[in-house]
Amino acid sequence: MANASTDLDNAEAQRQLNNNNRPASTGFWETETTSAKLFECSRIKALADERDAVQKKTFTKWVNSHLSRVSCRISDLYNDLRDGYMLIRLLEVLSGEMLPRPTRGRMRIHCLENVDKALQFLKEQRVHLENVGSHDIVDGNHRLTLGLLWTIILRFQIQVIKIETEDNRETRSAKDALLLWCQMKTAGYPEVNIHNFTTCWRDGLAFNALIHRHRPDLIEFHKLTRSNATHNLQQAFNIAEQSLGLTKLLDPEDVNTENPDEKSIITYVVSYYHYFSKMKALIVEGKRIGKVLDNAIEAEKIIRRYEALASDLLEWIERTISIISNQKFANSLSGVQQQLQAFTTYCTIEKPIKFQEKGNLEVLLFTIQSKLRANNQKPYVPHDGKLISDINKAWERLEKAEHDRGVALRKELIRQEKLELLAQRFDHKTTMRQAWLNENQRLVSQDNFGYDLPAVEAAMKKHEAIEADILSYEERIGVVVELATEMESEGYYDIRRISARKENILGQWILLKELVVGRKSRLEKNLALQKTFQEMVYMIDWMEEMQIKLLSKDYGKHLLEVEDMLQKQSLQEADISIQAERVQTLNTAALKFTTVEGYQPCDPQVICNRVNHVNTCLEELMQLAAKRRMELEDSRELWAFFQEVEESEAWIREKTSILATQSCGKDLSSVLRLLQKHKTLAGELLARRALLQQTMMKGKEILTQKSFGTAGIQERLMEAKAEWKRLEDQATQRLCNLQEALDFFQFSTETDDLLAWLQDTYRLVSSEDFGHDEYSTQSLLKKHRGVRESIDKHRVQVVGLRKHMVALPLYYRELDEVRARMSETEQLYTEVAEVAVLRQQWLHDALAVYRMFSEVNACEVWIDEKEQWLNNMEVAERLEDVEVIAHRFESLDQEMNSLMGRILDVNQIVQQLLDSGHPSSTEVRGCQDHLNSRWNRIVELVEQKKDHLDSILRIQNYLLECTEIKSQIQDKRKAIDATQYVGSDLGSVLALQRRLSTMEGALAVLEPKLLHLQEDAEELATSHPDKAVEILVPFEGISVEWEELKRTLQGCEDSLTVAGRLQQFIQDLDSFLTWLVQTQTSAASDELPNVLEDAERLINQHAALKEEIGRYEEDYERLQSVNELLESEEAPLPHGALQQWLHKLDVGWNKLLEMWESRREVLVQAHIFHLFLRDVKQAEAFLNNQESALAHVELPTTVETVEAAIKKHKDFTTTMELNLHRIKAVIEAGESLISQNNIYSERIRERVDLLSNRGNQNREHAQQWLHKLNDQWELQRFLQDCHEIGDWVAEKMLMARDTSRDETQKLHKKWLKHQTFMAELAQNKEWLDKIEKEGQRLMQEKPELSALVKKKLEEIRECWQDLESTTQAKARQLFEANRADLLVQSYSSLDQRLQQLEGQLAHVDYGQDLTTVNKQLKKLQTMESHMEEWYKEVGELQVHAASIPQQGEVMEKVSEKQVGVETRIVRLIEPLKERRRILLASKEVHQVGRDLEDEILWIQEHLPMATSQEHGTSLQAVQQLMKKNQSLQKELHGHRARVEDVLERASVIASIRSPEADSIRDGMEQLHHLWEVLWVETERRQLVLDAMYQAQQYYFDVGEVEAWLSEQELHMMNEETGKDEASTLQLLKKQLALEQTIEDYAETIGLLSQQCRQLLELGHPDCEQISKRQSQIDRLYVSLKDLVEERKSRLEQQYWLFQLNREVDELEQWIAEREVIASSTELGQDFEHVTILQEKFTEFAAETGSLGHERVTAVNQMVDELIDYGHADAATIAEWKDGVNEAWADLLELMETRGQMLAASHQLHKFFSDSREVFAQIEDKQRRLPEVRACQGGTSNTSTLQRLMQTFEHDIQLLVAQVRQLQESAAQLRTVYAGEKAEAIAMQEHEVMQAWKELLISCEDCRMQITTATDKLRFFGMVRDQLMWMESIICQIGTGEKPRSAGEQPLWPLEGTIGFIPRAQISDKLLFPQSFNGIWALWCLQGCVIRGGPDELSPEPQE
Repeated sequence: MANASTDLDNAEAQRQLNNNNRPASTGFWETETTSAKLFECSRIKALADERDAVQKKTFTKWVNSHLSRVSCRISDLYNDLRDGYMLIRLLEVLSGEMLPRPTRGRMRIHCLENVDKALQFLKEQRVHLENVGSHDIVDGNHRLTLGLLWTIILRFQIQVIKIETEDNRETRSAKDALLLWCQMKTAGYPEVNIHNFTTCWRDGLAFNALIHRHRPDLIEFHKLTRSNATHNLQQAFNIAEQSLGLTKLLDPEDVNTENPDEKSIITYVVSYYHYFSKMKALIVEGKRIGKVLDNAIEAEKIIRRYEALASDLLEWIERTISIISNQKFANSLSGVQQQLQAFTTYCTIEKPIKFQEKGNLEVLLFTIQSKLRANNQKPYVPHDGKLISDINKAWERLEKAEHDRGVALRKELIRQEKLELLAQRFDHKTTMRQAWLNENQRLVSQDNFGYDLPAVEAAMKKHEAIEADILSYEERIGVVVELATEMESEGYYDIRRISARKENILGQWILLKELVVGRKSRLEKNLALQKTFQEMVYMIDWMEEMQIKLLSKDYGKHLLEVEDMLQKQSLQEADISIQAERVQTLNTAALKFTTVEGYQPCDPQVICNRVNHVNTCLEELMQLAAKRRMELEDSRELWAFFQEVEESEAWIREKTSILATQSCGKDLSSVLRLLQKHKTLAGELLARRALLQQTMMKGKEILTQKSFGTAGIQERLMEAKAEWKRLEDQATQRLCNLQEALDFFQFSTETDDLLAWLQDTYRLVSSEDFGHDEYSTQSLLKKHRGVRESIDKHRVQVVGLRKHMVALPLYYRELDEVRARMSETEQLYTEVAEVAVLRQQWLHDALAVYRMFSEVNACEVWIDEKEQWLNNMEVAERLEDVEVIAHRFESLDQEMNSLMGRILDVNQIVQQLLDSGHPSSTEVRGCQDHLNSRWNRIVELVEQKKDHLDSILRIQNYLLECTEIKSQIQDKRKAIDATQYVGSDLGSVLALQRRLSTMEGALAVLEPKLLHLQEDAEELATSHPDKAVEILVPFEGISVEWEELKRTLQGCEDSLTVAGRLQQFIQDLDSFLTWLVQTQTSAASDELPNVLEDAERLINQHAALKEEIGRYEEDYERLQSVNELLESEEAPLPHGALQQWLHKLDVGWNKLLEMWESRREVLVQAHIFHLFLRDVKQAEAFLNNQESALAHVELPTTVETVEAAIKKHKDFTTTMELNLHRIKAVIEAGESLISQNNIYSERIRERVDLLSNRGNQNREHAQQWLHKLNDQWELQRFLQDCHEIGDWVAEKMLMARDTSRDETQKLHKKWLKHQTFMAELAQNKEWLDKIEKEGQRLMQEKPELSALVKKKLEEIRECWQDLESTTQAKARQLFEANRADLLVQSYSSLDQRLQQLEGQLAHVDYGQDLTTVNKQLKKLQTMESHMEEWYKEVGELQVHAASIPQQGEVMEKVSEKQVGVETRIVRLIEPLKERRRILLASKEVHQVGRDLEDEILWIQEHLPMATSQEHGTSLQAVQQLMKKNQSLQKELHGHRARVEDVLERASVIASIRSPEADSIRDGMEQLHHLWEVLWVETERRQLVLDAMYQAQQYYFDVGEVEAWLSEQELHMMNEETGKDEASTLQLLKKQLALEQTIEDYAETIGLLSQQCRQLLELGHPDCEQISKRQSQIDRLYVSLKDLVEERKSRLEQQYWLFQLNREVDELEQWIAEREVIASSTELGQDFEHVTILQEKFTEFAAETGSLGHERVTAVNQMVDELIDYGHADAATIAEWKDGVNEAWADLLELMETRGQMLAASHQLHKFFSDSREVFAQIEDKQRRLPEVRACQGGTSNTSTLQRLMQTFEHDIQLLVAQVRQLQESAAQLRTVYAGEKAEAIAMQEHEVMQAWKELLISCEDCRMQITTATDKLRFFGMVRDQLMWMESIICQIGTGEKPRSAGEQPLWPLEGTIGFIPRAQISDKLLFPQSFNGIWALWCLQGCVIRGGPDELSPEPQE
């Protein structure tokens, strides 16, 4: 408002300023108007200020009245609200909620923040603030501050006011509701009329009336007067303040003004409203207590009654359940029906009584609960077993048993009924099936099939119908079976009878199907046979027709006709062959019936006769066909011969003329073209020769056959041979001439080309330029190589040119020009070859030297630069400098690798120069040695510098990292020391914990760095002992700092844990208790809703409160758990205070839950009640509408309105029924609420009863009204029918009484019409009878309508009788009318018309032209038609005249008129015929004249087109002209008949002599002349146009050919060759396709040339032009073919180049891949590994060698072929070849090196492997020696010991070779390897040799032992032998036998057991003295050896 007034003042000031700026001439009236406006504005401003002052005072008092509750007060409304503190407190008081705590501070920012909090709270309360911001309140804006307070008052004081009126129950709100409340409270007070909040309150009576209405003891209202307003206001304000406690917000002077402030008065009146509303609530609460005691006594009585009723009901339920649970039923239909009747009686009579008792019991319990709940008593809970739930459960069991009983009874009843029905159906169906089966069996037993095909087919169709009928009957048989099965499954009592009948039906059914199958098979045989017979008949007829055709003698008159006959003959023969197969099939099919066993459909002999007859006819037909074909083929050969001879002769003549007109050419290209043409001609001759020979052979064969038409064949053959001989001679001579000319021109062209090339080449090879550097020399050499290759290639051309000259014909060879050119060419080629050899050698030498010196200079420059840099470089101690130097060394390595490759290249070049013996070999070798020595020095210097630099860099990095980590640890420690717990609140604890958590994360990152640093320190100290102390000291300092940091961090974390938990717990507990108090206040509210919206809002608020409680439940449990945790902590905590707080927490929480539950129950009941009221209102609205509709109805008076009313009433009743369901639902809901003891039960009962009564009344009224409407409809329909028939009778009465006779000629029509009328009257008699029946029915059914109906029926009968009598009278009157008068009048009228016709015939007019003649003919035709009609009319009049009586004057008059009319008619007939004849003749003359004129005009119109000289200048124009001319010709042919007809008619007329005939004759002659001219000109023009068409067609074809050739030529000139192989291949394919297309286009060129020759032969006027165009086409085609070849060559070269490039790239890639494998440095870890590597590499080398050689060879071959072909990129191709060969050579070298390295590694590892193997064998032998020794004592066989020793020594002998080989290998390897490997080799060899020596020594010892043991065993054996011998001798001696001769003594073996030797003397000595002596010596030796000497012999030898 303040802003608005300010804007208004500014606008007025601006307007005043504008007025002041106007001229003074505007006058006095403008000044007066401005003053009035200024006064008005000032008055408005004053009123606004006054209103603001009143509002400020009122709002200030209102604010203080509310702030007094919190002991606050404001003095200045504008200033005290600026800080926002008072505003927040005010809102807290008004809303009962806690707002955010206001900010303490007096700064503007603090004030804005507080005001923002208040405004934000208002927005959350959905208070709309328009243009009010925090800055407006802080700035003290008066208008907006007042507006904000008014908004608050509206929201928290006025908006809650809602008044419900009693009349219409309309709900209002806010200002209207408050005004309505005031009006309601002051109603009835005199002089108090409140309709606003301004002037109505000025007298004070309204305030006093409000107080008096509620507190009449405080005010004597009758003493107050309206005139004393101030006293009234003062009294009301004082009493309200003193007695009611209402703050005095207003003063009397604030109200008693002209315009009181509305907002101030509303604010004050609102305080009245709130006070009196609270007072009323207290009064109502007081009245509720009086009913408690009475209700309690009454409740006890009802409880006792309830328990008694419940017990009785439960007993009855249990008894009934036991009775109805019995499921045994009678086994008959009647018994089941009786049981069902008894059960129905129980359900309808006994059970409903008990159900009503149960419902009353529930109502009684609900009443008890409602009363107790209303008295706030403890709810009544019945004893166990008597609860409503128990009763309901028992009732449910009863209903379940009842349901089961009913279902079982019904199922059993249905089953019995179903079985009876099934039995009846079965009997009925079996009877029907039995009769049907018997009938069909009888039917299918008959075999009357017939004796022809139609009869059999009819029998077959009949049988199919029978079979289909039988098959369809199978389902019915199945139905019988199903019925029997179903009855059997259901246990039907008479099932035996059912089964017997079923089996009987099935047996008959099977028999019937067998009969049907047998009859069908017999019928099928008959049918097949009859069809075969019918086919035979058809076949015989067809063969007879074919024989007639084949006997024809017509063999054709030319070749085409004969060919056509042969084709027809082929078709006939094909038909015959097909029919023969068909005959064979028919015969086979027919003969099958002769061999059928059993039933035979026919006699077999008849079948065989028919088959033989058909075969005979077929054979005759085939013979005729063969004869006919032979005759036709002979005719075709003859006519074909004549045609071929004619074609050959024509072709020979054409070729002879061509050969005679051609020359031999002027140059090579022309000769080649002529040769090509001649080759084509030769090919044609060759092909044609074979054809001609075939034709000759045919002619001779025809002569030898001597068939018809052979005359003249021999002469034709001789002529053709002679012409062919001449053509061949001419062609041979032409070929010789062309060949000689070709040789000469080709030699000249080759000589010229070779001389030109040699001259150019000589200039190149004789150049003195050898290059000034490597690049230029190399370029020259590359070019020279190409030149040399070209020279070598051209040697062949020179030799070939000499041979070519020798081979020339003598005429050309003797020419001086030829010899001179040949000599010049050979001499020049020799000079060029010699000079080229010298130049190539000079270029090679120069290139080698340039290349070597350039590389050496470049390398030395780089070496100088790097040596100077390395010598001057000093490694600094700073890390930055060291890193810079290291980076430089990295780049230096790359440069050195590059330089090393260049040095290797230099060495290779130098070696090549030395090998080739270059003149500067000494200088080259010195340069090479100098370069290599410098390179070795620079490499050593770089390695030294790099090692020194790496050590310094690692130390500097380590020290720098130590410094960084130490500083980080110190920073962390300082941060931890600064982060100490100094606060006492939770925020500081949490902040400190977050900082410590961040610190721990940082330390976890530092720990891995420390471990890595420790490892680096140890490694650097080990590698740099001189700096170990300097390296380790920094790390020790870091370790000390790290441990101190961890200890500090752990202490700080421990001190924070307990404090943080305590602070968090206290803060959470405080917040929770605050929320708990607020929530209890909300849950304790006793507000009840007045409307449904309030109920829903309160329930939603209450549900939201429950959700909020649920959300805080987790906080409650968390507080309890935190308390237990704090108690377990060992820290000083205020346990007493915590326990008090937690006790308050538990009590408050439980109390809150109880309050919420009680409040919820009340709100739910109130919400249900208001929902019920809403439904009641809807139901009452429905009833009101129904009552209104039924009260305002009237009976309609017409059928349509009655039907509409009935339809409307039916819709109304339908709507009523729908609404009735809703009303019943409402009533049931009300009953349910009453039974649930709702707090509004009484009001619900009233509403329910009212709804029920009103609904019943409405239904009764509706039924009564419907009956009335139906009666009214029947009555009105009857009255309507009566009215309709009455109108119809009246209408017909008027027609019957019509007696007018104005038109006597229509008397007969009137009579007929009257007859129709009488028939209609008789027909509608039924309508009258129907109405009478309807009236009688109405009188019987509704006696109250009898009088009205009877009266209507009498009226209708009377009218009908009058109509019938009138109709009869009129009929008689018409019948007796005067017929004579009618006849006289008719004759008079006819006589007048005949007289008029005579006058027309008297006037003669035959017409001057065709149009007038036609008009006269039409007029004559009209007259004739009239005469025919009048003649008929005379006949009718004669008939009527004959029926008239023959007396009187009238009759005489009729006779006179009749005679006169008849005479006139007869007299007019002849004139009419004559008139028609004359008119037709005149029409014919005029028509012929007209036709002649039309035809002459038509010819004159078409003659200019036929004589036109326009023949067209293009093909399209000529075609158009030809089409027009052809159309003209067709039109002439079509019009010719017309012209001839006209001429014929004209000639007929011209033969008559008359003036008209002369003109016809002239026209006829003119037409004949013009027609002849037009016909001739048209034919001539067609010939001319044909000639022009041929010429233009040729020009058109030539143009298309030229365009196509030009297009292809442009395409051939395209330089595109493809960017890659694929695109080039695509282009090449396109080129080949295009080439083929061009080759195929030659045929088109040939056709064009043939067309040109035809035009020339015809002598066309444009012959010269045609010849030129044809020559041009030939030249274009030849040039195009040359371009095609050239482009094809380019594309092929490009494609080959791409192919080669791909092959080269793939090969180079393959070589690079192989180089990677070949350059591997892996030499194996052991012998097996290196063996595997060597095997793999061998396979790799073999594969690479074979495959690579193939690929390289293929590439080289491809390159050589391309270079030899003269490829444009030969130089590039040669470079590719060199690169591939170099790469292949490098790969082979790498492979060879790799193989050598692997071989050396294999040898080395093999030595170590062999060493280990030999060493292992030696150790094995060492281990086996003890085994050998052990065998000495374990055996007594010397041979075994000897074998063991020999085997062992043999094994050792094998080792000797291995050891020797190992020594050789070691010696060889020591010469190859040095250093560690040599030491390892020597060590391994030493180990093996040492073990070998030990083995030999051990082996020698063992051998000696074994030898000794062997000798010992041998000794013992010899001893045993001797002893045995001696024992045998002793035994012999002891026997006493005489000795025999020495020869007879046996020889004892040496073997035997051991014995001793007796010392007896034997006389004859021992037989073996030497043996014994040996044994003794051996014994002695063995004893010494074994025992160590002679003194140590064993006991055994001693024995």
